[in-house]
Amino acid sequence: MASEPTTRVAPIRPGRLWFGVAASAFGWFGLGFAEMFINWRACMHNEQLGNASSHPSATIAAFVVSFVLLALVAAAGIISFIDWRRLSSQRSLVEAEGRGHLEFVALVGVFFSITLGAGMVWMTLPLFILRLCARVR
Repeated sequence: MASEPTTRVAPIRPGRLWFGVAASAFGWFGLGFAEMFINWRACMHNEQLGNASSHPSATIAAFVVSFVLLALVAAAGIISFIDWRRLSSQRSLVEAEGRGHLEFVALVGVFFSITLGAGMVWMTLPLFILRLCARVR
């Protein structure tokens, strides 16, 4: 019985492979840190006087940072998904298994980008509903 490999390994650079994992984690951490810093700068000076209202530029900065980092996480997810499709014999993400090291890292990048991207969307949603300083309270 001859054993044939089930996956055809395409040459993928390690930096590209790890980008999906690292960029998703960086985007999530960066958004939390940036929102903390933007809210602190925009709201703390008026909080001492009892009137917490932010300047529109702080809200715009929060939107821009959120969308840029969400785009980074989306790009990391797309790159990880493309790498996983190259490395895996499975075509369905539901039945995916990380059989080798490279395939596993690509699959982790896909799942990190999905879960951390969803968390980033939930962190950004209050910007559409609440004023910037009302979120801090």
